[in-house]
Amino acid sequence: MLQCVVQEHPKLWDEILGQAEFAYNSMTNRSTGRSPFSIVYTKNPNHTVDLAVLPKCNSKPAAEFTAQFSTMLEEVRAKLLDSNAKYKENADKTKKERSFKPGDLVMIRVKRERFPPGTYSKLSRRKIGPYAVLKQINPNAYVVDLPKHYNTSSTFNIDDLAAYHPPDGAGTSLSSSDSDSPVDGGE
Repeated sequence: MLQCVVQEHPKLWDEILGQAEFAYNSMTNRSTGRSPFSIVYTKNPNHTVDLAVLPKCNSKPAAEFTAQFSTMLEEVRAKLLDSNAKYKENADKTKKERSFKPGDLVMIRVKRERFPPGTYSKLSRRKIGPYAVLKQINPNAYVVDLPKHYNTSSTFNIDDLAAYHPPDGAGTSLSSSDSDSPVDGGE
């Protein structure tokens, strides 16, 4: 958004930041159906055009204001719940249930934050393995027979594991001597 606002004058970004923030907070959010200003301050802010004609001031009892504000918050809450349900429904359409049994071979997706500084390279392989699954901690966490030279925990989230399929279709088995990882998760 800031890039669109500054256009040919990128060095003026700090002068335009306030305008960009105001514009963002004034825009209606797709999930809530309201702008951040209207949620926090109960109304949209006055723009320059609004200030040219002063709005009529009607005094309303505090109870009516509180009821309107509570109703608005309930509407926002309901819209957020609807949006979250739609997002979950769309995400669940592509989600596949996966699970591994002890002894299954898996490839591990490598993430930089799991390794000590200086040991991870951008050009390194993205997946390492195959390694055997030692045990399932819960539906999302597995202990893998990871060699100690990786110097990281051997417990992985299921999102970081992929079933290993040998390239030639032949069966593959690893002995426990290929790895020296403890069964308890290496924590």
